Amino acid sequence: MTNLDQVIKAYDVRGTVPDQMNVNLAHDVGAAFVRVLGIRADEGGAGAVVVGHDMRPSGPDLVAAFADGVREQGCDVIEIGLASTDGLYFASGHLQLPGAMFTASHNPAQYNGIKLCRAGAAPVGQDSGLRAIKDMINAGVPEFDGPMGTLSHQDMLAAYAQYLRQLVDLSGIRPLRVVVDCGNGMGGYTVPAVLGTACGLSALPLTIDELYFELDGTFPNHEANPIDAANLVDLQARVLATGADIGLAFDGDADRCFVVDERGHVVSPSTLTGLIAARELAKHPGSVVIHNLITSKAVPEVITEAGGTPVRTRVGHSFIKATMAETNAVFGGEHSGHFYFRDFWRADSGLLAAMHAMAALGTSAPGTTLSQMLQPFDRYADSGEINTTVVDAATVLGQIKDAFHGRATFDELDGLTVDGGTWWFNVRASNTEPLLRLNVEAADTEHMASLRDEVLDIMRGAK
Repeated sequence: MTNLDQVIKAYDVRGTVPDQMNVNLAHDVGAAFVRVLGIRADEGGAGAVVVGHDMRPSGPDLVAAFADGVREQGCDVIEIGLASTDGLYFASGHLQLPGAMFTASHNPAQYNGIKLCRAGAAPVGQDSGLRAIKDMINAGVPEFDGPMGTLSHQDMLAAYAQYLRQLVDLSGIRPLRVVVDCGNGMGGYTVPAVLGTACGLSALPLTIDELYFELDGTFPNHEANPIDAANLVDLQARVLATGADIGLAFDGDADRCFVVDERGHVVSPSTLTGLIAARELAKHPGSVVIHNLITSKAVPEVITEAGGTPVRTRVGHSFIKATMAETNAVFGGEHSGHFYFRDFWRADSGLLAAMHAMAALGTSAPGTTLSQMLQPFDRYADSGEINTTVVDAATVLGQIKDAFHGRATFDELDGLTVDGGTWWFNVRASNTEPLLRLNVEAADTEHMASLRDEVLDIMRGAK
């Protein structure tokens, strides 16, 4: 039997197929999902669940088993078939139904999983349903003594494409040459629909150079994980070889986007967060913008300069979305490449973030390059995230505090953040592995490297 503690994680259900993630577990998650969230119409719920899946070969069988579990609890299922995760969020928001997306995001081919949400794409995490679902499965999901729910199918791709086009208008931009690397993931399904004419929309002034658009959950070219620099090499090379204006890379379920500039340099997601924040604040003056605590200090600076209110939060989409709901924030950004939009039910969309980048570049002065346009948002030197295996995280954090006592202030909103005014770093424990994650930022590369090495010496000395 699957060890649910290993598979039901902080934000989703995820594991290797079939030993951890299989049709039996999918069935039970579907049944418990209905029970825990009170989805049946006779309980005052929505009465239906919308379900999508990515291109992984195991997806259709898992969806069928999940749908059986839902229907046996007296709830209807609407299958939308192939979808990106933000496509499923669109369906959940548009139809006002709870949803389930079968994907393992950026994980390798042997994985699959389920991302669950309430109606309106509201997240379901450990404290908002996943723990209760796990407990119910362990105890045995009660049977429903009533009629089975129905199963229907609905294609949402065209409506999704039209909606994104309305949120970011690209029709009047100057012509751009764009290289897009979908890594054989779901971007190969959504990019032609939104940026092309596959759904009958008007042509945009974009010349798109396609890399790995073929849907293939075995990932024959490279993993669909753009946060790993090795998976951006092909995109960078194509941008340079073709003289493209911008390069875009999506992860497997296309809810994250990474950007490469005309020089082949990877744009920091913090820089992109600052750019999009400024654009959203221009449309919605005085709004709140959320950023997690490992984004660059440039992000709250840009937000304040643009007349907005920056609000700092923990890492993780459930915290971002909850804080956005509490503050009515117009936008939220994470350093991991997730970008959240109030006009998109506070959900994250990699393609919507990419459209903002192209819209900004396409309306800049003729001849302006992406790197030139982004200079005002790129102010500090950062280390990127560095993972170190440790035996006792609490001991390491204590040693770091001792080493920096009197040199900086500390806060423990998420891990340990050490702030020296002109520099800062954060050390956070992984939820799933014996790792500490380090992010360092300073005014210049030399100072950043010195801080990085000092902290790493402490972490590695305590291994």
